[in-house]
Amino acid sequence: MSSTPTHGVTEDGTAYELVGPENAPVIVLIHGLGLCSQLWQQHMPEFSRRYRVLNYDLYGHGDSAPPPQTASLKVYADQLAKLLDALELTKVSVVGFSIGGMINRRFALDYPQHLTSLVILNSPHNRGEELQHQVELRAKKVKEQGASATMSDALKRWFTSEYLQNSDGANQVVAWREQVDAESYAQAAWVLANGVRELVSPNTPISTPTLVITCENDSGSTPAMSHAIANEIHGARTLIIPRLQHLGLLEDAPLFTQPILSFLNEQT
Repeated sequence: MSSTPTHGVTEDGTAYELVGPENAPVIVLIHGLGLCSQLWQQHMPEFSRRYRVLNYDLYGHGDSAPPPQTASLKVYADQLAKLLDALELTKVSVVGFSIGGMINRRFALDYPQHLTSLVILNSPHNRGEELQHQVELRAKKVKEQGASATMSDALKRWFTSEYLQNSDGANQVVAWREQVDAESYAQAAWVLANGVRELVSPNTPISTPTLVITCENDSGSTPAMSHAIANEIHGARTLIIPRLQHLGLLEDAPLFTQPILSFLNEQT
């Protein structure tokens, strides 16, 4: 049975949308740094056919308020826990992109009782010294010069040249970043740069059924990183999408939607 979408803002300022059949299994979507819940607009029609889909904005992004304290993976994981409590949701699958795939791993470590499954998309892991240094320099540049300081180079890392020439998707990404609260963005960029350290080989490994996906040419969340994430989670699977880069899920949405749904269908 379908239902009218539910929109709202929680007491702590988290803006959300809940859509899909009532009483269906719930999946939660977490967008990436500098983006917003609209990231998933191409995926929502398929996701919401069978699932109740909770789509929300991270603190300081989209229509959500800035974080209540200095941002960290724990702060973002707690944001999701508070949102689930507010909506009286107890068991969910969580799909996270980029920093969202770090947040859902932190959530799996802190709130495993709420999880049915995890999907980790284009998310970083142990980067090695050189790449880690580059990411930290970008975070520093953002703090000093603003959220748009790294935009031009980022688009080249995120999309194929063909897509940049023939689509307005990049303009949409730029518009999303311009919505982000400046201080919230700087803090989130630092979390993206440094939060991976607490996710590598955690003392209590994640045991939730997990699918890890990245793209063949994602330079910041490489296939090797995705395999490393999966190797640290018992029974996790890895899927590498050919040709695409970091924001492949915008460039060619069906390549992501269908394997995600196939995996989730097995878990519910």
